[in-house]
Amino acid sequence: MSDRAEADTVSCTIAGGIAWVRFNRPEKRNCMSPKLNRRMKAVLEEIEFRDDVKVLVLAGEGEAWSAGMDLKEYFREVEAEGLHAIRRSQREAYGWWARLRWYEKPTIAMVNGWCFGGGYGPLNACDIAIAAEEAQFGLSEINWGILPGGGASKVVADLMPFRKAMYHAMMGENLSGREAAAQGLVTEAVPAGRLEARVREIADALMKKDGAALRATKWAVRRMVEMTYDNAEDYLIRAQEALHSFGGVAARKEATRQFLDEKSFKPGLGAFDTGRIDREAGAEKRDDA
Repeated sequence: MSDRAEADTVSCTIAGGIAWVRFNRPEKRNCMSPKLNRRMKAVLEEIEFRDDVKVLVLAGEGEAWSAGMDLKEYFREVEAEGLHAIRRSQREAYGWWARLRWYEKPTIAMVNGWCFGGGYGPLNACDIAIAAEEAQFGLSEINWGILPGGGASKVVADLMPFRKAMYHAMMGENLSGREAAAQGLVTEAVPAGRLEARVREIADALMKKDGAALRATKWAVRRMVEMTYDNAEDYLIRAQEALHSFGGVAARKEATRQFLDEKSFKPGLGAFDTGRIDREAGAEKRDDA
């Protein structure tokens, strides 16, 4: 299929609390076109607040995760329309990457194959990134006379040690999944045959934790990257106070009860039983106060 309908550029399947969202242009190595970018934003918004979605996994159909931006559709054809079209396409792409960075639910990138250039935007937007050892990561922009834009240079500068980031951006050489993990570009790398199983293990572990606390934690870590220690310390105090408005008080009391009174869990070894949180009672106590 060489000319997919916009609705067919992204697939989404929800099962067992996991939303499996996939780039669906395998014939183009899942490179991102204006159609795909618009559809991805729509899909993310459609499922963000669904009760049956606890974790989002971003994957790719076929042999690639995403080969970056579509050179023909995103660049050449859009540029032919003029500056207004360029800005529109940039907003469409960067818009869903931003939505993914601050998503309400935990997100996992499952990188099965090629991840190039513009693919670094959504890669960085996911909270956790698990790659196949055989996957290939590359900033090939330097090889065709441009710099790694669209946030790609920022991604490697943030995630990788300075010397490694500089070499990666300037040389245009690929990294294997194993090398990407060693240099901090992804969380870890596993054999391709273990990739989906490992992602499921992580998703299952996340689904056992308190959703409101997960949201607050992921947002806090992203915010603190560019904060001083004192600013981060103050932010975390305020974030914890805000978390209380989302059921944090009830969650903390129930976790403390299970730990101290029941001795049914140890925080260093796993999560407490979140299914036993009496959020309504906690809300009533706050209202009475």
